[in-house]
Amino acid sequence: MSVKKKLGMGIAAAALGISLVGGGTFAYFSDTAEQTNHFTSGTIDLAVNPTVQVPMNNLKPGDWMPRSFELQNNGSLDIKYVDLSTEYTVRNGQGQVVNDDLANEYAKQLYVQFLNNTSGDDDYEVLFEVSLYDLKNLSPEDLATKIDIERVMTQPGLVWIPIIGWVGPPQYDDIPTEVTGIDVDDSADFDVQFRFNDTGERQNDLQGLQLELEWTFEGFQTDGEER
Repeated sequence: MSVKKKLGMGIAAAALGISLVGGGTFAYFSDTAEQTNHFTSGTIDLAVNPTVQVPMNNLKPGDWMPRSFELQNNGSLDIKYVDLSTEYTVRNGQGQVVNDDLANEYAKQLYVQFLNNTSGDDDYEVLFEVSLYDLKNLSPEDLATKIDIERVMTQPGLVWIPIIGWVGPPQYDDIPTEVTGIDVDDSADFDVQFRFNDTGERQNDLQGLQLELEWTFEGFQTDGEER
């Protein structure tokens, strides 16, 4: 390599060094700011009390059995509405699961009446009734259509309608026409009456059967909102 070329490379390296050193010597103002965000999800916690109802034993056609329980919102979020799903298992006197035809026949003769407490001479009003067989096969939307809302809404004040929620008559300006769900730390009474249907004919094939009913209540959040 020629002396001229070596000299040229040395000058270039020196210039680069001066540039680096010079770049570090220029001061400038600066500032930083930090932000930390925390996101905590709320909880939906729906409870039912009692979880096990008093057993209904030694039944015969024509018997009826009122039962009351409470739906509780123990979470941190309001519940907009509650869905109900039904499952049942039918066994014979020996504890064996019976065939579907017999199980469904028994469920078709066991009715559940959803009740509304009243302040009049009657202890309650039957909002609607449906067999356990039909209740199992109804969607929440179909179930809601079975409720005579117009008839219920003639009652003064708010009325708790299963699955739909609290409903008030529209003629009261200070009462919303529909307020669904259960607020945090609040509860809703749920009153029902089971009825063994008497068809007026022999029902001997239903003797000695045992039906285990399982109701699942599912609570759903309210709509999203600005926070």
